[in-house]
Amino acid sequence: MSSIHEQAMNYVYQQVLQRLLGYFSRAERTALQLLIQRLIVAAGGIERISSFKVLIAFSGGKDSAYTLAFLRAAQLSIAGRSPGTFNLRVANMRHVGMTQAVMDNIHRTYSALFLYDDPRVEMLVVDNQYIQAFEPDLPLSSAGREQNRSDMLLAGHLSAGDGRTTFCNRCYLELAEFLGRASSWDGGVDAVVSGDSRKEQKHYTTWVMRLSQRTGQGKGNWAGQNLNGVLRSIDTIGQAYYHELYGEGEEVTRSTRSIAYPGQSIVPAFISICDLISCKVEDHWSLLTEFLGFRFDDLAFGFSESDCANPLLMAHMRGLKAQYLQERRYADGIAEYLGLARLLMRRKQMPARLIDKAMSAYEGYERIESRRELAAGYAQEGFGLSEAQLICMIFSPFVDRGRGLETFLRYCHPGMLVALPDLHKVLSGLTAPDQITQWLVDISGLSLKGLQSLYGKQRVDFNDEQSLIARVRAADPDKRRIMTVDPETGEAVAEVLSGR
Repeated sequence: MSSIHEQAMNYVYQQVLQRLLGYFSRAERTALQLLIQRLIVAAGGIERISSFKVLIAFSGGKDSAYTLAFLRAAQLSIAGRSPGTFNLRVANMRHVGMTQAVMDNIHRTYSALFLYDDPRVEMLVVDNQYIQAFEPDLPLSSAGREQNRSDMLLAGHLSAGDGRTTFCNRCYLELAEFLGRASSWDGGVDAVVSGDSRKEQKHYTTWVMRLSQRTGQGKGNWAGQNLNGVLRSIDTIGQAYYHELYGEGEEVTRSTRSIAYPGQSIVPAFISICDLISCKVEDHWSLLTEFLGFRFDDLAFGFSESDCANPLLMAHMRGLKAQYLQERRYADGIAEYLGLARLLMRRKQMPARLIDKAMSAYEGYERIESRRELAAGYAQEGFGLSEAQLICMIFSPFVDRGRGLETFLRYCHPGMLVALPDLHKVLSGLTAPDQITQWLVDISGLSLKGLQSLYGKQRVDFNDEQSLIARVRAADPDKRRIMTVDPETGEAVAEVLSGR
């Protein structure tokens, strides 16, 4: 880089910093100076700051966008007062729930913070087992999409479509793999920075500790654990979870994952900055919407961090259960989900206007039907599943040796009742007409091997202390707990722990 070009770029960076600071309150400017000191100390002094590399996981949601902007302000502030500054690695975990709207939010944030042309910044995407540079129109890999689909289908059939088991467990468990790959790639990083609140960190740590004991890892010395140790514990939980989900030699073979990669000699420090940043979106609304160009994804339903579209499908599944399993109206199930969503949004201190916007999207029959079409379209595009296949999932007709198969056929496909004996033959591994096999594959979205595997498994009992799938859900770090199980649907019923 020529000296003239370097001077021009430094001028641009300082302009970005000044614009950022213009959106900061006095308290935030003070907190920024504390963050700078924290990073300098972690680096071992200002003379070592230019060789210090920091990782931040960026989901594309509003909170992580604010945290990234805060960290970028620290990087540029140090650069303006010393010969060097720390290097920044920003990483995204790619999955089906990360829609194009989320990718667009990420792109606008990167552009506003002027990350693309800064050699001190690298932006990575971790997609399944692949790591590559971020591109705003980067599609999800075929391997990643198929893994997402397979995990969702098996978890959904084993839990009768329980929302969090079907859509959320995977994200929690793959955090370890994601952070392990992102932190160790290409020489590794020196520190991982997190803006998660202490309450969130405590919930997650408690979740890991409880599940670690169930996988034979013992209580352990959690107070003295470094980041790699915690990630290995989560990874062990994940391996046990997927073993229970898939069993031996199933159709999708998950690679043996390792958090400590060959050649990685650095054990990253964990730097929490939750005490320095505000978790109230109203406090930095202008920064998000005006400077970073943040847009709330309609698929994300509002109360999520807009980094995952699955809440739309979770509401849709609740509506389908009401209609097909409970012989009520689709709208009744939606109303139940909206009640839960409103409590969650309030507890997350979401602005009232966003809560009203999320709720108003479902006001009246026409809007509910419109959202239903939106959810069905997303299920088809993201997971390759039709509404008929989602309905099949909530009936969970193949587990327990097909105990619910006749009920499923009677309610949804009465014309296939005559083929019930042949369907059981196919599911148990015996020979039957090819058209019977094809119908099972088409109506479920599963492969023949996957169907036969489910036939030999038991539906998840959320009160079962021995089932890791049940315990992952019951120990959910999202501040909810399992209270009982709906006797009619077998769905886990959760109580919202609001304010305590």
